[in-house]
Amino acid sequence: MLISRGGTCARALLLLSTRMAASSISSNLIAPASASRRIHGSKPFSTQLLSYPPFLSRASLFSSHASVHSNKVHKKSNSRVAALLEIGGVKIAKDDVVRESDPTNNVPDSIFSKIGLQLHRRDNHPIGILKNAIYEYFDTSYSSMFVKFDDLCPIVSVQQNFDEVLVPADHVSRSYNDTYYVDAGTVLRCHTSAHQAELLRAGHSHFLVTGDVYRRDSIDSTHYPVFHQMEGVRVFSPDEWEVSSTDATSYAATNLKKCLEGLARHLFGAVEMRWVDTYFPFTNPSFELEIYFQEKWMEVLGCGVTEQEILNRNGRKDSVAWAFGLGLERLAMVLFDIPDIRLFWSTDQRLTSQFSAGKLGVKFKPFSKFPPCYKDISFWISDSFTENNLCEVVRGIAGDLVEEVKLIDNFTNKKGMTSHCYRIAFRSMERSLTDEEINQLQWSIRETVQTKLHVTLR
Repeated sequence: MLISRGGTCARALLLLSTRMAASSISSNLIAPASASRRIHGSKPFSTQLLSYPPFLSRASLFSSHASVHSNKVHKKSNSRVAALLEIGGVKIAKDDVVRESDPTNNVPDSIFSKIGLQLHRRDNHPIGILKNAIYEYFDTSYSSMFVKFDDLCPIVSVQQNFDEVLVPADHVSRSYNDTYYVDAGTVLRCHTSAHQAELLRAGHSHFLVTGDVYRRDSIDSTHYPVFHQMEGVRVFSPDEWEVSSTDATSYAATNLKKCLEGLARHLFGAVEMRWVDTYFPFTNPSFELEIYFQEKWMEVLGCGVTEQEILNRNGRKDSVAWAFGLGLERLAMVLFDIPDIRLFWSTDQRLTSQFSAGKLGVKFKPFSKFPPCYKDISFWISDSFTENNLCEVVRGIAGDLVEEVKLIDNFTNKKGMTSHCYRIAFRSMERSLTDEEINQLQWSIRETVQTKLHVTLR
C-alpha cells in the first residue's frame, strides 16, 4: 500500500507562513531577542545556533558571482530553478524556502532546485529501481503488512527533525554548519526519521518512509548535499513477545536482525554478514549491518530497538518497536557500479538509457573520460571558518562541475595564524570544460571565499 500525505507538507508550510507573518508583525513592535528564542513552545534555542553567518546570504553570494560566468552557464543554471513546485498535492513556492531577507535561512537556489525532483519515485532511475527492490522484499516477506510513504514533504519543523527523535540539544547535526534551515524553527529534513513520530501518532505500526534528505556536506565522489533514505519501523504489542519467553527488547532485536539479514540477501545475494554495536540517539540497543562484498566489509544500514521514550510520547506506551535507516545512494553506487554520486542527477541519455524498471544491479558503463582540472586555493583561516562553509561557497558557484574539494596542506605559523590549502577538482561528467570557463569559476571562488568567509588569501 502506497500512501501520499500532502497534509504533512501543508501543515509545515502553514506553520512557516504563520511564523513569517508573526515575525513581520513583531519586528515592528519589539526589539529582537538577544539571549534566546522559543520554538513551538519548546526549550530555548541558543542564539549561537540561530544567527547564520552573513557570508551565505543569497543576495551577496548566489547573485554576486553570476556576472563572472559565461552566458551559457548562467542561463543553464537559472533554467533549473523553478519558482513553484508541487509535492504530495501541495504547492511550494520558492519564496517559502529561499528567503533572502531572513538571516536564519541558509537554503540556496541550488538546493531548492532539487526539491520535488524525487529520484526515488522514478522507476527507471537507479534510486527508484533500488527502492522498488526493497519494496518487493517487504511485500513478499510481510504481505500487506508495511504501509509505504514516498511523497512526504521534506520541509519539517525542528521539533520533527530533532526533538521528536531525541537528538540532543547540543548535537552537531543541529548546527547551521550541517543543516539547511528555512527559518529558526523549520528545516529541510536531514533524515526520513523526521516523520517517525507523526506516523506513530497517526496509528501506523508497520511502515516504510522513502524520501530526499538534505545535509550540508563535503564535496567528493560519495557526498552530495541531497540524497535519499529509506526508514522502516515495526511496532510489536505485548502479546507478540510474551509468548516467546523473551523480554521485549530481545524479541524486537532478534526480529529486526532476521528481517534485515533477509533484505541484505535479497539485494546482494549470499554474502557474509556481521553486526556491529553502535550509537544512535533514537534506538537502544543500536546496530550497524555490514556485509562482505567485493572483497571488503561494507556498511549497509543502521538500526536498533526504538527508544521507549519515543513510543511513550506517541501513544505506544505498552509497545516495543524496531527501526532501521539506509542510504539509497550508498547501496546503488555499489549495486550499479556508479563511480560518482553526481551521476544520479544527470539527465544525459547516455546514462539514463542504461537503466530500466525492475533491473537491479545493471552495471553502469562509463560514457565519458573527460580529464579533471585542478586548481589550488590557499588562505589564512578565521576562527569562524569551517570546511562545510567553503564547500557551500564552491557548490554555489561551480555546481556539479566541481568533483572534489580536498585539504592538501595546513600549518600554523609562529604568530598563531593557520593556513589551509585546498585542491579543487573541476570535471564535468558530460563534456570537456574550457580553460576560460574553469578560470572564471576559480576567480569567482577566490573572490567569494575571501569576502564571505572572512579569510585572507595567500
